[in-house]
Amino acid sequence: MALQTEKKSYLNYINGNWVASSTNEVVKNSNPANIDDVVGFVQQSTKEDLNCAVSAAKNAQKSWGKLSGDSRGKYLYKVADILESRLDEVAETMTREMGKTLPEAKGETARGIAILRYYAGEGLRSVGDVIPSTDPSALMFTTRAPLGVVGVITPWNFPVAIPIWKIAPALIYGNSVVIKPATETAITCAKVLECFADAGLPAGVINMVTGAGSIIGQGLADHPDVNGITFTGSSGVGKQIGQTVLARGGKYQLEMGGKNPVIVAADADIDLAVEATISGGLRSTGQKCTATSRVIVEEDVYDEFKEKLIEKVKEIKVGNGTQDGVWMGPSASESQLNTVLYYIQKGKEEGAALLTGGNRLSGEEYDKGYFIEPTVFENVTKDMTLAQEEIFGPVLALMKAESLEGALELANDVPFGLSASIFTTNIQKMLSFINEMDAGLIRINAESAGVELQAPFGGMKQSSSHSREQGQAAKEFFTSIKTVFVK
Repeated sequence: MALQTEKKSYLNYINGNWVASSTNEVVKNSNPANIDDVVGFVQQSTKEDLNCAVSAAKNAQKSWGKLSGDSRGKYLYKVADILESRLDEVAETMTREMGKTLPEAKGETARGIAILRYYAGEGLRSVGDVIPSTDPSALMFTTRAPLGVVGVITPWNFPVAIPIWKIAPALIYGNSVVIKPATETAITCAKVLECFADAGLPAGVINMVTGAGSIIGQGLADHPDVNGITFTGSSGVGKQIGQTVLARGGKYQLEMGGKNPVIVAADADIDLAVEATISGGLRSTGQKCTATSRVIVEEDVYDEFKEKLIEKVKEIKVGNGTQDGVWMGPSASESQLNTVLYYIQKGKEEGAALLTGGNRLSGEEYDKGYFIEPTVFENVTKDMTLAQEEIFGPVLALMKAESLEGALELANDVPFGLSASIFTTNIQKMLSFINEMDAGLIRINAESAGVELQAPFGGMKQSSSHSREQGQAAKEFFTSIKTVFVK
């Protein structure tokens, strides 16, 4: 059955079939670089549709869980091959649907392929340990059991990588999946799901339902047959989901906001620090949970760093991400653009000094999109909104510190603790940063954004539920340990 109809409507995927929602209502997804470019329509689903998907997942999970890990892995290898053959199509859809540049979209899709192959290999890796028993005639060991049905709730900023880094480990460890992608990028997710469907996974093992978060996302959190929820998104929504799942005794994993600092020490390679700050803070239009937001510079090199930073920021080419030479695309939606403009105005009102940018771009190239200039403020103090709240846009806040100790104090003075980086050539400063920085991802002489797929990923404080995704750490959420005693 074809996924795309003549009307460019993309359907739910439930129990091995592409189906319209029970209401037949759809919502339009347009290109944020040109709202006249309609990418397609996605389903506005109901709890009835969700219940069908959960029922299908529950019915499929037991037989899926009984397959060998090797057998499940072969399905994931096949999905990876299919996605690889469609890399350009998926990446182009991503760029049209959420605005990131085409090279970034291709890189993200390639990362999704690598994640699938990594977890496909997990099917033949160890799942337990032999533990000595006090009884010499007994054998004691651990193994792992799948949770059952896993609900996956994903955001719009990484519409290929994040769904795959949740779906792939869920499936390889024997769970079935119901995914609710962000509506803004549901077409990209549908194209990923089509790869799973065409790989021949048994009906019901993976399902997709699109619709409002208040209905489908909350419905997954509420559903008694959904054994675990893995969520990436805003802190407010994440906490609500966590409380809902906890109240009914389910398992949850939350990856939420960040207010990520980079510290530039007096002994840093300034040119390297400038390049990494721009890449970490402004690439993907600043729409990464690990994006650099606060730039804390030791006062001895502050002026040199600022001058070089502003010079480079002014060279950034903003435009439609499908065009050659464009470095930064639009905000992903009108709502996100308005959020960024709100924070820029807030910065001005609270007394921060605007060094460059700060305006919505206009003119023939920009009038039909949600484009904003890359923006840099200075004289930002720790109590300002710019220093405390996640913006999710191309806005950098410069802060001056007298010493590394002062810089670390500023860096830790936020509710979040996702990622952080430092630029220094001093080993003692490096070690102090590693030991004292309250963040789950620590990077030395590298941008704050980004994590390798084989490494654990997650935050501290209000950035996560203190769980970790990706790498070997993923099995801690998607399985439960069984201790076995054989006499």
